[in-house]
Amino acid sequence: MALKKTITSVHGFTATDAYHRVECLRLDSKTLIAFHVRSYVSPDKPFFTEQILAANYDLNGENPLAQAYAHLKTTPEFAGAVDV
Repeated sequence: MALKKTITSVHGFTATDAYHRVECLRLDSKTLIAFHVRSYVSPDKPFFTEQILAANYDLNGENPLAQAYAHLKTTPEFAGAVDV
């Protein structure tokens, strides 16, 4: 599971159709997940940027990874991202 979207890094580097993957996911409590979002030019290259995010977690909802991706798509930076 990953997302595809063009982004520009804080250093001004634009990656067209970059590959974004949720990694290092952890449950911080019964209601909170934390995770890293690493962005790659392509899946076989090292990541060029990383963010650490947190989101509400629903014990009765989808698995934590699916919930992390769903939250990511609600952020302005990843709005309109495509599942890959």
